[in-house]
Amino acid sequence: MRTLPTGTQRGYVRFAALGDSATCGLGDADLTGAWRGWARILADAIGQDHDVSFCNVAVSGSTVASVRQLQLPVALAHRPHLASLLVGLNDTMRSTWNAETIRADLLDCADRLTDDGALLLTARFHDHSRILRLPRLLARPMRSRIDALNDVYDEIHYLYGGLHLDLEALPGINDRRFWSIDRLHPSELGHRSLAHEFALLLHGAGLVLEPPGLDPDGGLAGHLHQIRWLAAEGAPWLTRRVRDLAPAAARSLIRSLPAPSSD
Repeated sequence: MRTLPTGTQRGYVRFAALGDSATCGLGDADLTGAWRGWARILADAIGQDHDVSFCNVAVSGSTVASVRQLQLPVALAHRPHLASLLVGLNDTMRSTWNAETIRADLLDCADRLTDDGALLLTARFHDHSRILRLPRLLARPMRSRIDALNDVYDEIHYLYGGLHLDLEALPGINDRRFWSIDRLHPSELGHRSLAHEFALLLHGAGLVLEPPGLDPDGGLAGHLHQIRWLAAEGAPWLTRRVRDLAPAAARSLIRSLPAPSSD
């Protein structure tokens, strides 16, 4: 594993961020209206005490398979000291969900990143059906899939170590202020909280840095950008995902029904 700088001496840190729209920064727009997000906020915080090369290869809408196929080679070429791997919620809302394939792809990503020398940043996901306020029929299959996804991330942490953040235990995770207008992505406060918590874990691992603050600085431009994105992309995307969940919800309902009486 490549060695992170320790002590007070300024060092060099290469950070690669893999994932989907949350790592892209959706929900946290800066004063110009450009997406920023927790990974950029964390990289900027590290950059206050060290020289940082930040490579964000996350793409909105990514699945675990697309991260392995498209993002992983670019991240490996960056030769990162740190590599964040936060992806899978999109898979939980798709009809193509396949737990075994997702496990194999995530383990391959983790194995190749750590074999190349990176320290992994991963997370256990919260119950996002609560944030979306899905009806019970749709929430049940999504919760079951998130549980399966978390089992894989726990396995990755057991096998490969790294820094593992439990989002369900994050202060304010179910607070409306933690989430952007679409309820799909963290708000600026949510992104800052993620960056803050990962910074604390990194500090505990020996990397000297000042955790980023939680006070927002995005302003009106960021809010207007969220509204435009919600109308153009967010609402249609959520509609498609709910339709994708419906067949799984129907199968779950059928399995829960009592068997017909033989009388």
